[in-house]
Amino acid sequence: MTDRKAELAANLARVEERISAACAEAGRKREEVTLIVVTKTYPASDVRLLAELGVRHVAENRDQEAAPKAAECADLPLIWHFVGQLQTNKVRSVSSYADVVQSVDRKRLVDALSRAAVGAARELGVLIQVALDVDSSDRGERGGVGPDGVERLAESVVEAEGLRLDGLMTVAPLTGPYEGRPRAAFDRLMEISSRLRVAHPAANMVSAGMSSDLEEAVAAGATHVRVGTAVLGVRPRLR
Repeated sequence: MTDRKAELAANLARVEERISAACAEAGRKREEVTLIVVTKTYPASDVRLLAELGVRHVAENRDQEAAPKAAECADLPLIWHFVGQLQTNKVRSVSSYADVVQSVDRKRLVDALSRAAVGAARELGVLIQVALDVDSSDRGERGGVGPDGVERLAESVVEAEGLRLDGLMTVAPLTGPYEGRPRAAFDRLMEISSRLRVAHPAANMVSAGMSSDLEEAVAAGATHVRVGTAVLGVRPRLR
């Protein structure tokens, strides 16, 4: 085993212990929570090592990095998640490799993704990104639509050809009433998810929690956690 593979294996084991302990504390089964490894800023070689170690879900947030990396790893049995703020001029590229787009927050983006999915003869899973630093239907500081805009946007996704409404995503807010309170933020997301599932029972995916707050997300009921640094190490600075 190479030094890097051994390092990743040890990191994955520690993250697995954290998730398992959080599930036990919350009275949940371990299989209820899926680990997504966020591989941004790290090379395709790391993605290959992660796949060898059993990782199946990976995430990226910048198309200019993700597209060539996904192409280089196209032979691997991976599910690719796009988690960054997405501009409409990148939609065609993203829709060619992403299996799930977690950062949908406006009708214009829904329409663009639908056209791209149909053009590529693919079905894209969609998560609506919920901004918990705003109360209305406005966009949040880190992207996302406010809680009041979720149901309307969900209807747009359901009506859009080539898209599948899978659920909700959030990032713990840096401002507003949930600043420094990730558990409260994730509890709020679960409330919104419960309402959404009344009309759309299949939209049961809840993506929340990262390296620093995955335990709070698991305790709240998240189905997916997005972990980067705890698996891959401290990221190099983007230039």
